Amino acid sequence: MQKTQTVEIGSLNPKQTYISIAIIGGLFFIFGFVSWVNAILIPYFKIACELNNFQSYLVAFAFYISYFIFSVPASYLLKNVGFKKGMMVGFWVMALGAFVFVPAAMGRTYELFLLGLFMIGAGLAVLQTAANPYITILGPKESAAQRISIMGILNKGAGILAPLIFAAVILRVSDDEVISQLPAMGELEKNIFLDELISRVIIPYAIVGTVLIILGILVRISPLPEINTENETETVSKANANKSYILQFPHLILGALAIFLHVGTQVIAIDTIMSYAISMDISLLDAKVFPSYTLAAMIAGYIFGIIVIPRFLSQVTVLKAFTTMGLIFTFAILWIQGGVDFLGMQVDISIWFVVLLGLANSLVWAGIWPLALDGLGKFTKLGASILIMGLCGNAILPMIYGYFADEIGLREAYWVLVPCYLYLMFYAFKGHSIKKWT
Repeated sequence: MQKTQTVEIGSLNPKQTYISIAIIGGLFFIFGFVSWVNAILIPYFKIACELNNFQSYLVAFAFYISYFIFSVPASYLLKNVGFKKGMMVGFWVMALGAFVFVPAAMGRTYELFLLGLFMIGAGLAVLQTAANPYITILGPKESAAQRISIMGILNKGAGILAPLIFAAVILRVSDDEVISQLPAMGELEKNIFLDELISRVIIPYAIVGTVLIILGILVRISPLPEINTENETETVSKANANKSYILQFPHLILGALAIFLHVGTQVIAIDTIMSYAISMDISLLDAKVFPSYTLAAMIAGYIFGIIVIPRFLSQVTVLKAFTTMGLIFTFAILWIQGGVDFLGMQVDISIWFVVLLGLANSLVWAGIWPLALDGLGKFTKLGASILIMGLCGNAILPMIYGYFADEIGLREAYWVLVPCYLYLMFYAFKGHSIKKWT
């Protein structure tokens, strides 16, 4: 097996840099495909396993809570075995989770599906802990948001494809008519249909598991170099001389909370929009396009970031603008209403502001990462794992939304986004520059 090359930060030549970016870009595409398929799994499981809104959002909870549990252990795994071996382990854990879908579907057992999603999330925690700091430090920090934007296009591009491919493979044109008749069906007839509906995931997820095993092997033998994150520049070493633990970096800890709230707002915008569309009498088969619209809006934001950062606007300026935009669009969802006919859909105008949240969310992740990791030096891997822990916001905030959706309505539940965007604005304008707690 080819010996893995270990290099210092900033010492890669252009060819090594481009190859590394291409490989990491492939990983971000896979992250997106596996993660954003949840947008259609939520309404799919809600029907097939007969769930309420709160129960259906356990899909996101089971998937993303694993980030909170496994991110710090992932950083120690990567420190001990390196990026490439660690990523191979991550792929194989994801594969095991995909294979769990097979017995889960055979018994239509929601708890087993949640276990499979938890394991897929655990594997992704390892991969994200490796890939995000890698792409952040793979070049000048001033253009980190630009590189992350490129990764975002690949991630969300896969997210556009995932629900569409899932729907094409799993759903049938006749399903909507049968689903509408479920309340009037006898128990036996209903169970036969639901068992058949859920069994359709068996072959796709068996294929996904197999592919993930192969990808684990491929990334292990790839030319991706190991980057040494332990060495510090003289300036960073001097600044960190009196720091012995990770909590001594306020801008990192505040950044982790920002990540927590940001990813929560992002997944709410994408994973709730199908249910919101269905509440407007849009069929499940037609509603599947709305997560893709939201992700397309995010891609538009990434393209904007690639063009303007850092040539015309700084990462901080863009972060300020886009977090403010998120708050404005949230109030528009809550306060602006009225029927519109757009892109062949007759819906309330508020759903298009949910779509536009994709644009507002697009450059927030890319803005937070370089600011939060700035000056961490030898604490970079652990700092990255702390930020990845923030991805559990994807688990918790949709549950809060789901609770309020059941209690006060799908539209009114979007109020949970208001305090999130207010904090993100705080981090953009002030929090990222706080280097001491006192």
